[in-house]
Parts: sequence; structure tokens; C-alpha cells
Amino acid sequence: SGFNSIGHMDRMLRGRHQIGHCKEGEEFIQNVFHVLFQIFTGKDKSNLSICWLQYEISKVAQCLRAKKKKKLKVQGRKSKKLAKNFLKAPDNRNDLSLWKLYAHLEWLLGNIDDSRKVFDTALHTAGTGGLKSAHLCSLSLLYAQLEVELLESLEGAVMSRAVHILTKLTESGLYVPYSGQVLPVNVLKARKTYEHALQDYLSKTPVSDQDQVSDADQLVNLVGCYALFQYLTVGIDAAVSIYKQASEKLEASGPQECEKTGENFGIQNFPSALEAVMLLHTNLLRFHMKISVYPLNPLREALTEALKRYPSNQSLWRSYIHIQRKSHSASKARRFFDNVTRSTKSLEPWLFAIQAEQMRKKLTEKVQRADIGEVHYTIPESGLTNRIIALFEHAIQSENGAHCPLLWRMYLSFMV
Repeated sequence: SGFNSIGHMDRMLRGRHQIGHCKEGEEFIQNVFHVLFQIFTGKDKSNLSICWLQYEISKVAQCLRAKKKKKLKVQGRKSKKLAKNFLKAPDNRNDLSLWKLYAHLEWLLGNIDDSRKVFDTALHTAGTGGLKSAHLCSLSLLYAQLEVELLESLEGAVMSRAVHILTKLTESGLYVPYSGQVLPVNVLKARKTYEHALQDYLSKTPVSDQDQVSDADQLVNLVGCYALFQYLTVGIDAAVSIYKQASEKLEASGPQECEKTGENFGIQNFPSALEAVMLLHTNLLRFHMKISVYPLNPLREALTEALKRYPSNQSLWRSYIHIQRKSHSASKARRFFDNVTRSTKSLEPWLFAIQAEQMRKKLTEKVQRADIGEVHYTIPESGLTNRIIALFEHAIQSENGAHCPLLWRMYLSFMV
């Protein structure tokens, strides 16, 4: 066909086949990892191990999305073997980031009990740092999030494994695996501990650049754990109020600190923390709508607010498109896309605007097509086609768009 995709590329349809991980691209990436692995040492090597394992997990997630069971089995075996080899290395035995990825991998492969054992072991060996340990918070947050996804409703959630994990995190003792119940007195104590810890974090000012980065990460994990804890023990409104409180404080602290100290305090690290908090907020609202009846407006508002600030965040755009598909009116979404594309140089808003229109076109065609294969024109469809072409034309006129191979390939594919 004249070109090969290297590694993980946005999937495009070519006939009935999807372009994804092709053989040559995959070999190239594996060779790069193997060569670098022999060159790097110490911290660099463990960071490379983390990147490599994250890449393997992305392939497992792709197999899950495509519902390819056979491929998932083969990929799962390869990825697990790699993860175990990493953890056998003396330097990595106490690396919580790697243990976290290995536990997540087991969970994605459907081995829930094995994954829980890995999480429990990692939390037990992590020591007694409690809310002050960034790694412990991060590990507990992922474990609790995965457990919450198994819940079918919030009824009885106070006694769930997720609440046990989040409660134990505040006790600063060695982690004890879940025994089937959570004491109400422990829940009350945990709530107080979370409240004080969040207030302390929001009111303190970091000293060095390194502190800023670790503090921003730690704050995100803390907010995530506290909000999830409140969601399970009180309800969605309590969780949302924590996200709002943290977001307001982060918005306020950025520029002011910058003026006062003359450092790039607010610009470099706090926006990344704010972006992560907004992402946690929207993801929780999406999950809540899945398991219970809840209005769409709070989620739509949270997403539009976050996307105005971070127009290149792909996860937020995916969520936005997902909720817009449920809406029969495209005008509000189109106005929003137009506003964002005018105010940013990012290419993501263009790509997602095109994707949203293509989904709409697909839906319209599906409605028009009868079972026998004839097309009964009830709505003139040419309007959508022209609109998509116009979007492509505008996108490739921007500097970033002109140099984006994916955009050109999408345009060619659409015209064909």
C-alpha cells in the first residue's frame, strides 16, 4: 500500500481490516527497547522498564477493545512474562510503580484474584507512609478505582473492598487485606484524616522545583482518593465538591504564586495537577451516570470547562464526543468546536470535530438504510459530507495540520 504504520497508531479502516500494530512496526519498537535496555542503568533503566510495561498494557487494552480473545491470550502471556522478568531484577523488587503496572495488567487480563494478591502484597511491603507516601496513594487509588468499576450500584458500597483500601491508607499502619467488612468508626476517622491532609496540602507552598513536581502529583492522588472515598460513603455531590474545592485552589494558587516568588510555580506544574484533577472529576461523573440515574448537564459543563483550558487532552475529547452522541442536536457541540479551534493551535480539537461529524454521518446513513440494502433518502446527506470536507480543509491550513500525517491519511481515506 506504499506505507507502513509503526507501532500504535490511531486505528483506521482499510476495507474490513483495521490498521493498528503492524508486524514491522512492532519489531522496530521491540528492538529499540532491547537496545536501550542494555545501555541504561539505575533510575533510567527502571523508568524505561515502566515505559515498556505501559506500552505492553496499551496493546492488551487494544486487544480488549477489538474483542480479539485469541490475540489477547498470546499478548497477555508475553506481557506477563516481561513484567515478571522486570520484577525479578534486584533494583526493581521494591519499585511500587512496576508492581502497580503488573497488578493492573493482571486485572485487564481478567485475573481479578491474582491482581488483588499483587496489589495486597505491594501495599503491605510499601510500609507505613500513609497519605504522605506518593507511591502508596497512587497504588491505593488505582486499586480502589478498579474495585469501584466492579460495583453495579452504590447500595452497600460503604462495606466494599474499595472503602477498605481507602480507609487503610489513612491509618499509616501496615496494610491488612480485606476481610469482608469495614468498621463505621474507621470510616469516620478516615474522613477526618483526609479532610486535614487535603487542607494541609492546599495551604502549603513548595520550596524547590523538585518539591513542586512531587507535591503536584501527590495532591492529585490525595484528591482522587478522598473524592472516591466520599463518593462511596456519602454520595456523588460530596465527591464533586472536593474536586471543585481542589480545582478552585489550584486555579487561584498558580498565577499569584508566580507573581510573588518570580518562579514558574503556577505555570509548569500546577496546571498539570489541575488537568489531572479535572480528568478524575469527569471520569467519576461518567461512571456515576453508568450505574445510576443522573443529569447530563454537570458532566457536559465540567468537560467544556476542562477542554477550554486543555484543548489537547485526548481523554477529555473522547468523553465529550461520547456524551454528544446521545444528543440529537449537533449545533451546541459545533459551536463549541468552532470556539476552541479558533482559540488554540492544538490539532486535537480539529481531529475530534472531524471524528464527531463522521460518527454523525455514519448514524444518519444507518437510519436511512433499509434491511434490503436500498437507501431511502429521508434526510439529504450531502450537508454532512460537505461539512466534513470543510473541516479537513481548515485543519490542513493550520501549521500543525499541514505537517500531520494522520490528518492527511484521514482526509484521503474519507475522500476515497
